[in-house]
This record gives sequence, structure tokens and C-alpha cells, in this order.
Amino acid sequence: MSFNPQHLQDIIACPKTKAKLICEGDFLISVDHNTRLKYPIKDGIPVMLVDEATEVPQEEWAEIMKRHNRHPETGEVVS
Repeated sequence: MSFNPQHLQDIIACPKTKAKLICEGDFLISVDHNTRLKYPIKDGIPVMLVDEATEVPQEEWAEIMKRHNRHPETGEVVS
């Protein structure tokens, strides 16, 4: 069975900041605007290790947040 981030969206979190994560392609992206961490999904399994995470550049992170109906500066849900 492969990982379905949409199904677990309410219970998975960034291991460093405990912020929510959103799925973007083969990655889980933290909505925390200070860290902007990106965790890989390899062979359908998320690699939730801070040492394996990379920082998403601010502009790219803002675009990802917009695509997921989140504020591009804060990562907060847009009503």
C-alpha cells in the first residue's frame, strides 16, 4: 500500500516544527514560513527525517502555498 498524504493530512506534521504538511508531487512541504522544509516521498513512503529535508526557496514556497489555497507569506489557510 502506498502513502496517501491526503488521507493523513490531519495527523502528519513536520518533525522539526510540528507544522502541517501539504503534498506537492513527490514531496511533503511544511507550511511553516520560517523553515519551508521539503521532505521527499521515495517509493511511495515519506522520508520524515529532518536531515533528509531541504529548504524550499521563498518564491517557490509562496507559489506552492498559493496552489494549495494558503497565504503566500504565512502559509495560513486562506478563507
